[in-house]
Amino acid sequence: MKARPKVRSRKYGAAIPLSDDDRRLLNLLQGKFPLLERPFAPIASELGWSEEQVVARTAWLLRKRIIREITPIFDTRALGYRSMLVAARVDPAHPHRAARVINSHPGVSHNYLRDHDFNLWFTIAVEPDSALGLEGTIEVLKRLSGATSMRMLPTLRLFKIRMDLEMEAGTAGLAAPVEAVEPRDPQPVALSEWDIALIRATQGPMTVTSRPFDAAAARLGGVSVDEVLEGLASLKERGALRRVAAILYHRRAGFSANGMGVWKVPEERVLEVGPRMAAFRGISHCYQRPTYPDWPYSLFTMAHGRSKAECDAILAAIARETGISERATLYSSTEFKKVRLLYFVDDYRRWEEEHAS
Repeated sequence: MKARPKVRSRKYGAAIPLSDDDRRLLNLLQGKFPLLERPFAPIASELGWSEEQVVARTAWLLRKRIIREITPIFDTRALGYRSMLVAARVDPAHPHRAARVINSHPGVSHNYLRDHDFNLWFTIAVEPDSALGLEGTIEVLKRLSGATSMRMLPTLRLFKIRMDLEMEAGTAGLAAPVEAVEPRDPQPVALSEWDIALIRATQGPMTVTSRPFDAAAARLGGVSVDEVLEGLASLKERGALRRVAAILYHRRAGFSANGMGVWKVPEERVLEVGPRMAAFRGISHCYQRPTYPDWPYSLFTMAHGRSKAECDAILAAIARETGISERATLYSSTEFKKVRLLYFVDDYRRWEEEHAS
């Protein structure tokens, strides 16, 4: 099973009108999808709908490409994979050529063209037993893509990673701090053969039915749904599974802009400022990353808004709240790839066998 990159087109790129009920449902599907045999039932209860109504409306949102998929979201590093954000300088006249090469690696989940000298930004992960390793893989991609420079930007501290879009609040809600979070550093967890089989059986898009976990139980050869749910709950408790949730097509859901706000923060203030930046509702990701002579920005915040102006408002509110004024905002102009990674599959080994030499 191969993850497919998102293909942007005029037909599927524009936002479509959503009702208040749709927005409430989308918020719940992004944040409160429970590990139960019938997970839509408690969502229906919260909305005051029937379970059948929730399943039918969710399926409609999927058909209309507002929901991309409902899926377990595993923690890459907790599964033992090494991952990194990479900023590359590629030929600005033909960035798609470099993007095509980089996208061939199965561990590249996101790849964007951004308005900066470092114009191609991608995230990459490699397997725990990768022969090339992460740095070696990036070197191969640099050579094959013709990039003149690549800056490796590993996560030094993780303050937030939660990609759910606030569908009901307006700009003021997105630009308001909610609750500061403590930094965390996901460590690899011990995985049994059962854990790996369960991850393989559950990863990828789930079928929208009243009993969506039945399919995984069948893939595992007649294992009960209770065993699947207990296994997922165990992975969640150990930090390998973040949650099960709906992932949205941002533009179709009305969020047409994303701005990567990067901040020049004194080292002695990072632990104070990072959680405060992460607390803003309009921020999905917040990390500390290394600096370079040509890259002085240590904190990264990904803002999502219904417009560039809304992203600017979120980042301006962060500047006011923290007093950090030295920053840059990199907006994406082209999305070359956006997928959820698949784990413990043969694609990684095959790519290395083809390109390692």
